[in-house]
Amino acid sequence: MALWRPDPTFYPSPREAVNAPPETLAYIAAFDRSAERPDAIAVVDVDPDSTSYGSVVGWRDLPYTGDELHHFGWNACSSALCPNAPHPHVERRYLVVPGLRSSRIYVIDVKDDPLKPSIVKVIEPEELAERAGYSRPHTVHCGPDGLYVSALGGANGQDGPGGVAVLDHTSFEVQGAWEADRGPQHLAYDFWWHIAHDVMITSEWGTPSMIEDGVNAELLLGRKYGHALHFWDLRKRRHVQTVDLGDEHQMVLELRPAHDPTKTYGFAGVVVSVEDLSASVWLWYREDGEFKARKVITIPAEPADSGDLPPVIAPFGAVPPLVTDIDLSVDDRHLYVSCWGTGELKRYDVTDPFNPVEAGSVRIGGITRRTPHPAAPDLPLAGGPQMVEVSRDGKRVYVTNSLYGSWDDQFYPDGVGAWAAKLDSGAEFTFDERFFPHGDDFRGLRPHQTRLQGGDASSDSYCYP
Repeated sequence: MALWRPDPTFYPSPREAVNAPPETLAYIAAFDRSAERPDAIAVVDVDPDSTSYGSVVGWRDLPYTGDELHHFGWNACSSALCPNAPHPHVERRYLVVPGLRSSRIYVIDVKDDPLKPSIVKVIEPEELAERAGYSRPHTVHCGPDGLYVSALGGANGQDGPGGVAVLDHTSFEVQGAWEADRGPQHLAYDFWWHIAHDVMITSEWGTPSMIEDGVNAELLLGRKYGHALHFWDLRKRRHVQTVDLGDEHQMVLELRPAHDPTKTYGFAGVVVSVEDLSASVWLWYREDGEFKARKVITIPAEPADSGDLPPVIAPFGAVPPLVTDIDLSVDDRHLYVSCWGTGELKRYDVTDPFNPVEAGSVRIGGITRRTPHPAAPDLPLAGGPQMVEVSRDGKRVYVTNSLYGSWDDQFYPDGVGAWAAKLDSGAEFTFDERFFPHGDDFRGLRPHQTRLQGGDASSDSYCYP
């Protein structure tokens, strides 16, 4: 009799995930801003003992143009071991990749030939619209009972509300909208959960018309972008509570809950304050039966000559940090904060989540600084640390430089370029000078998000401490 075993990259606890073998490949979504060529998944060698370390060693073009690939995820992960909806015999085999502009979702097999991923299914926008009532898929997370996909827009041209669609683990058919009662929630962006406590958290950016052409100054100064966190009953799929961070705090984007399933806190990044152009990170936590939020990190804007700034921010005479991604190490010790505008990646010790302590920073790119990578000191770089991914053991941090096509063009009008970098995160926080794929390595495409083979700090959730 055959004995079925769970996928070896599934871990019941974050403690076991931290001790897992290191990744050897990274998958990077890359897109063509002109929409004249297909977007692609690039495969990068991240094995330091390999002769092709730091190089693009595999590639998969997609069949269409104009997708603008965004935040993709695995079909299954460690949450499959959770006791409330166990699926122990699924495997981490497929990347589920949404196209933010096209509303297509691709299912890509990386098991049979990891260097030549193959497309096994395309979920067309009509299916997402008909079955879930959504468009503009943005972020994918693997849950214990299915695949969850956030979406910014409604179906059939409706601008909203945005929300979360659920896909089947194995057939990848769209099951429907996740929300049974959305309450006052209208704007959407990221989502995550405290899975052992039946709590879902969602954040806010804007509807498709609000984000299509970049940052709209009228909407921003009018404080119309998202500025709240929403808390839900995960099992009943019902909205429970809204926590407004204040309408000066515009665009509440990435959510990173504690990996320890006994905890009910997490971090949310806010792109900009319209009062002083600062960015911030907020802590949500539960106290006396309610969720609350507290600003725990403030990153100020950096003064600059208006003549050196792109038109979108020239009147302000300063460079906003633009915190566009954050990532929390699996051991819940370090929070990484990308400041895409100033070109800085900050590391904080969040052992005490209410009192983060800065524990290192690096500079690369930036609107005015154009800081080069140590491996190419004579090459000024545009863009900045944008998407951040952390290895399961917390020792390696990967960053890419492109955010979203229209934002790239607004804040880096002379071109954002294309590059990826890796940081070694230990007692020191420094660049790995051997790792710098850039320029033509990405075949004219812009690299956006990274996923690590076998899982990473922002792909899995755990049900045991």
